[in-house]
Amino acid sequence: MKEKDNVFERFRNSFGRLNGHFHVLEQRIPIEVQIEYFKYSEQMRKNHTKMTDEEYAVYMQSLSNDTLSSEHKKYILSALAISSDVRAYRLLEDYAQHPDADITYWAYMALMESRISLESELLEEKQIYISTGLGGKGEKLRFYVLIMALKEEPFQEYQRQTIESEFTYYLPIEDIEIERLTIYDSYVELVLLIPVRKDIKGILDRIIDECNQYGNFISNIMTVTNVKELSADEVAEIIQTRYADKNDKTDH
Repeated sequence: MKEKDNVFERFRNSFGRLNGHFHVLEQRIPIEVQIEYFKYSEQMRKNHTKMTDEEYAVYMQSLSNDTLSSEHKKYILSALAISSDVRAYRLLEDYAQHPDADITYWAYMALMESRISLESELLEEKQIYISTGLGGKGEKLRFYVLIMALKEEPFQEYQRQTIESEFTYYLPIEDIEIERLTIYDSYVELVLLIPVRKDIKGILDRIIDECNQYGNFISNIMTVTNVKELSADEVAEIIQTRYADKNDKTDH
């Protein structure tokens, strides 16, 4: 547990060292798409020149051209994003409202990059970009949390009620928004919007401790990620592995 605790501590401390205004990517965009976008954008910046009025007119017309290839539109979106041009930002903002389905993620990324580029120049303040697979809102990041029963057996009704009441009471006090709280037979899933500088692990540990005052029925080993929500198969695999490890230790 100590190594995992250090991971959470390093994560929280990294935001304490941020010097500047930060932006959180709100949309849920797969990490691999984000990496592809940043690499593409970096390459484009190497040959970047100031966007002309003629280029802007062509880009505006091209984005509404249904026959244009997705690859060409990706290029246009990235070119607009790095232009530091207010007109380009407005065009990206409009396009992101109704993007072509196969480049929706690209449009969101381009809009965010354009906003940061503009604000860096206009506000003369360092702009910091924070992106995760699950996105966020405002200055909060979205996290998926998996919490298991201490024993491999279904929660009793009073335990289910305790879980719901304790989490819905304490999380809002910490300015944490609950987007989803689902209680299954022997595990709980939460999707939370958490302020970036909050002690995620400490808060969840305290709530689990509160629940366990009514009977020691929740494990203090949890899965917390901001990459993606786990599928039912992934959850089943974690549960199977966790209980198998526990039984092995008990047997020995």
